[in-house]
Amino acid sequence: LYLDRSDAVELPIKFTPRCAGCYHCQILLKSSCDVRVYEIECVVNTDHAEAELEFLTPAYQAVIQDIPISNMSGQDWKIEAILEGQGFYGPSLINVGLGETALYPLMFKPIAEC
Repeated sequence: LYLDRSDAVELPIKFTPRCAGCYHCQILLKSSCDVRVYEIECVVNTDHAEAELEFLTPAYQAVIQDIPISNMSGQDWKIEAILEGQGFYGPSLINVGLGETALYPLMFKPIAEC
């Protein structure tokens, strides 16, 4: 069954989360000849935070900065890290359990003076 835009009905929903996390809800729509249940999942992230790290180390010597990642959501996180820039190293995946804080070990190992 194909419905064009003239057959569409808007269902405005207002969602005001208190904090970051994953929120689930069900919407039940009933009529005299039909019953439909829609499941909705909303994922809320905090505002993007910018940070600046300054590394000072002699050439060829590594320095590691542990970056705390706090999970205040309602589920465990599996985070993928994508590092850009020469001389930076760290795990490509990190798991942060519900309500936990994990440390991401960011390493900088320069191969020359820079």
